[in-house]
Amino acid sequence: MMTPVKRVNRFFMLLTAPFFGLLLCLWWYQPPLELNLGTGKFTAEPGPVKETAALLTDLTAAQASASTTIHSIGASAKLYNQTTNAMNALVHMAKSQTPRPEQIYNRRITSRLGIPADVVQSNRITIELYRLNPGNYTAYALKVKLKDPTAMKMSLAGDGKGAAETTMQAVNRYGATAGINAGGFADQDGKRYPLSTTVVGGQYLYGFESSYKDLSFVGLNASGQLIGGQFYSRTQLDQLRPVFGATFVPVLLKNSNKMPIPSKWQLSPKRAPRTVIGKYKDDQMLIMVADGYNENGNSGATLAELQNKLWSMGVIDAYNLDGGGSSSLIFNGRVINRPSDGNLRKVPTNFLFFR
Repeated sequence: MMTPVKRVNRFFMLLTAPFFGLLLCLWWYQPPLELNLGTGKFTAEPGPVKETAALLTDLTAAQASASTTIHSIGASAKLYNQTTNAMNALVHMAKSQTPRPEQIYNRRITSRLGIPADVVQSNRITIELYRLNPGNYTAYALKVKLKDPTAMKMSLAGDGKGAAETTMQAVNRYGATAGINAGGFADQDGKRYPLSTTVVGGQYLYGFESSYKDLSFVGLNASGQLIGGQFYSRTQLDQLRPVFGATFVPVLLKNSNKMPIPSKWQLSPKRAPRTVIGKYKDDQMLIMVADGYNENGNSGATLAELQNKLWSMGVIDAYNLDGGGSSSLIFNGRVINRPSDGNLRKVPTNFLFFR
């Protein structure tokens, strides 16, 4: 593709070509002059004196025109050099300024989190770990920037046939850098199955199930964007091209608006260990895991507190994942939160992040 500088070069080449051609013609054409010793006068052969005089007049005019043209070409060349330098400077400035809006926005949202306790960075992903203490609860946050959509996956224990594993086991099994628990589950006959609509590898595990009882789906699409919400037809969800995802309740934020929290989830339990996931407008993700020492409703965070916290930090969409004893955060081979069961609980699905 032709750059702006190359287009300017072509323009000046086309502009000066006729003038250079004229100069070449003038240089090559010199009319033969012959000295007539008998009369002591110069004569031009062939042709009469009038034609020779006219020719000399034309040559003089041509020389003057050539001089003017040379001066014009010099001025054009100077302008060309100035234009080329200016355009090169503009191109360089444009390249250097391109990332600035992204950097400014990132500094703004990061300033609300504080100083990261740990960072993992590669050409596929950037993960920053933060420790939060808003007052009523203690929580940990991961700010995740996916540079490669495949740097995030959802693990499924036992291929969805009733098996379960801890988040640490899933992290170790896949060689992930970080992981959190994902969707809810239902126990049946001693086995643990993912709750409602579950997508793995772009395929529905048990088929699509319309949203009910405030359940919502949350996952990732083919472009590496967090998607989620309540879906009442498979066509609705398919339009978002989900690659993987799980289900729980409720939706906390949608398009920067706080969503109503179902009354049941405001009180049972009121406070609890929580895992929530959301995204900023630039598609970076923010994950929060709140600590609580039990599931009796008197420790941990309320959903309203987490909703308000996420909203104040600029998150535009957010979803509650499974909580209580299921809440778990693994980072660089360590369990970061304090599981309320005393140990990590086995769950069927986990969201994993890869260096």
